[in-house]
Amino acid sequence: MNLRLVYFAAARELAACAEEELTNTSDELSLPDFVSWLGEQKPRLAPYLARMRFAINGEFAAHDARVHDGDVVIVLPPVAGGSTRVAQLAEVRDAPLSIDEVVAAVRHDSAGAIAVFMGVVRDHHQGKAVQRLDYEAYRELADKELRRIVDALADANAGTRIAALHRVGELAIGDIAVVVAVSSPHREAAFATCRTAIDLIKDTVPIWKKEWSPDGSAMWVNLETDDRK
Repeated sequence: MNLRLVYFAAARELAACAEEELTNTSDELSLPDFVSWLGEQKPRLAPYLARMRFAINGEFAAHDARVHDGDVVIVLPPVAGGSTRVAQLAEVRDAPLSIDEVVAAVRHDSAGAIAVFMGVVRDHHQGKAVQRLDYEAYRELADKELRRIVDALADANAGTRIAALHRVGELAIGDIAVVVAVSSPHREAAFATCRTAIDLIKDTVPIWKKEWSPDGSAMWVNLETDDRK
């Protein structure tokens, strides 16, 4: 079978290409068998594959997924509205983010509280200097996952509206990387849902962060070991 492999972030660097066509002699493979085979094709990538996520034809792949002829397999490194769904703002963007836009998406007359989380690029990490951050996303799937999080949380928390934007590209110290806003009749639900939303975004949305030091060295956060002095 013929497959198209697409690699993002650290996976792209380890595979030494952004995408490629590969041929396997089998008619189809289980996802675990595919991962083992890919490790044989890409020795530099092999030690990290157990920590990678995979998508097939634009959708996250379950552990029991099958890989077939003609599939597009995406290799993803680990990532650093209520029932009416009125607020649907959930996107990845490459331009500066507007806090006012996110707040406006959840504001309404029945909301007595609006909680906002803003993630900002800081000048240090674990006691070491940071010069900038590069964020990269698998855009199609990242937008889907952001919308899924927004919809699921709003469904689970009656009366809330949720909006989220995440920026990608090269970000300087002080730049806003992510904004989440939640409106609710009361502050307790707004605070709790806002925190849950950003935690889920950081855990599941395929967005990666490359951290640059003033000396020009860089590392992919949550994948590579920080050996800087």
